[in-house]
Amino acid sequence: MSTIVTHEVGYGSQSMIEPKVLPQGYERGSRRSWIAVFGGLIGAFMAILDIQITNASMKEIQGSLGATLEEGSWIATAYLVAEMIAIPLSGWLSQGLSVRRYLLWTTSAFILASLLCSISWNLESMIAFRAMQGFFGGALIPLAFRLILEFLPDDKRGVGMALFGVTATFAPSIGPTLGGWLTEQFSWHYLFYINVPPGLIVMAMLAYGLESKGIIWDKLKSVDLSGIITMAIGMGCLEVVLEEGNRKDWFGSELIQYLSVIAVINIALFIYIQLKKSAPLVNLRLLGQRDFAISTVAYFLLGMALFGAIYLIPLYLSQIHDYSPLEIGEVIMWMGFPQLLVLPLVPKLVERFDGRYLAAFGFLMFSLSYYMNSHMTIDYAGDQMIASQIVRALGQPFILVPIGIIATMHIKPHENASASTVLNVMRNLGGAFGIALVSTLTDNLSREHLAHIKETLPAVSPMANGYLMQTADALTLAGSDPVTASAQANAMLGQLMTQQAYISAYNDVFLIISALLLIAVVAVLSIRRGSD
Repeated sequence: MSTIVTHEVGYGSQSMIEPKVLPQGYERGSRRSWIAVFGGLIGAFMAILDIQITNASMKEIQGSLGATLEEGSWIATAYLVAEMIAIPLSGWLSQGLSVRRYLLWTTSAFILASLLCSISWNLESMIAFRAMQGFFGGALIPLAFRLILEFLPDDKRGVGMALFGVTATFAPSIGPTLGGWLTEQFSWHYLFYINVPPGLIVMAMLAYGLESKGIIWDKLKSVDLSGIITMAIGMGCLEVVLEEGNRKDWFGSELIQYLSVIAVINIALFIYIQLKKSAPLVNLRLLGQRDFAISTVAYFLLGMALFGAIYLIPLYLSQIHDYSPLEIGEVIMWMGFPQLLVLPLVPKLVERFDGRYLAAFGFLMFSLSYYMNSHMTIDYAGDQMIASQIVRALGQPFILVPIGIIATMHIKPHENASASTVLNVMRNLGGAFGIALVSTLTDNLSREHLAHIKETLPAVSPMANGYLMQTADALTLAGSDPVTASAQANAMLGQLMTQQAYISAYNDVFLIISALLLIAVVAVLSIRRGSD
């Protein structure tokens, strides 16, 4: 016995209704469908977790591979660049190979790449294997989103989006904690070994839950080669510019200049090619739909806020308060665990309330959490950050569940693959732009605040002189000679001024991101109702 449903094929005015036969047991919402969805979500969780899991242990990895701090940054950049290239390819490859075959192949390759990372013998091999890991892991994220759209009935889509929300926010929030713990208890190699058991489980779930289909050779042969080349070069160069720009003084570096020009040219060509083709690699015509385009803005700002917080807070705690990776992880995890209490309730709220209002409330909570971090002082450390982390965690489910629904409610079934690709690319780009923005602002604003502090120092010279005399006296009593004690006191005053300048810069950055999130509030409220 089989179930017959209809789906649309083609683009724009060429779309038409075509029957599609679903074998018994593979219907939307069936047990097999749920197992496939859970398998996809676990795979996406692994891929997102691996973005952050190495960050807390980068010092140990660099030391083992004999790499400098700047060279070691390419370990993370290689993963992100390859992931960004893989996401747009996932729609075409999954249609040609079939979702089941493509996911099984990419998951097995992701496991293999993880094992290769664990046996890396130098920096070059680690970068190559991390790029492999990012490429195959990048396919798991948009396809998990697509499985929710295609394999769950409409009345269960809220539950699916809630589960996807866990992968998108919980994975990066526990990544530093898990990475720091594994490295301290075992070694950094276990950051990659940990992918093997869940990876095998994912393959078993996908093999059982997804229908086996043949390869559509015509689809694979009709490859948009020009689109793939321009997309890969453009997105790859853009990601490198965003990841490495601040470290290399942006356009003061010839490398960044060249890569920026290459990125702009190739992305422009990619957009032109996609809009001209009748069967593009990614259907960018979706951005011509008002509500979907507005949703991409919200997704971009969501990525900026998510990854900006995960970047800013560890940087602040390590730089100002000298926190260890594990101590940082214990603070960051408060961004993840509280949302598990709220997530089960949100699908029910989506059924009763307008999703736009729920998403707007979530963005307001997110904005508030950033605002709570914009009044920090020297005494503001991990314990004081927990309150804002909890507010951030409680707001995230109100964004992630309804925004996935309202972003796709006007999308036709045949557009799911492209919609998933565009939304996930926008969230990742938002994250990359967010990290680049906050790192650049922090450096620039700290220099401005330090210059201002030095300018105002003569006005408070009696206080400064008092501090220097007290500090020098204390150091003399501790055994230093008067000349050394005076030099040490001046160095400590300079360090204190620099520290205060950075705290002021962090406050400014948190306030700026808080204000930007208000744009997302306006964006989601301007989306039309599903029935409009």
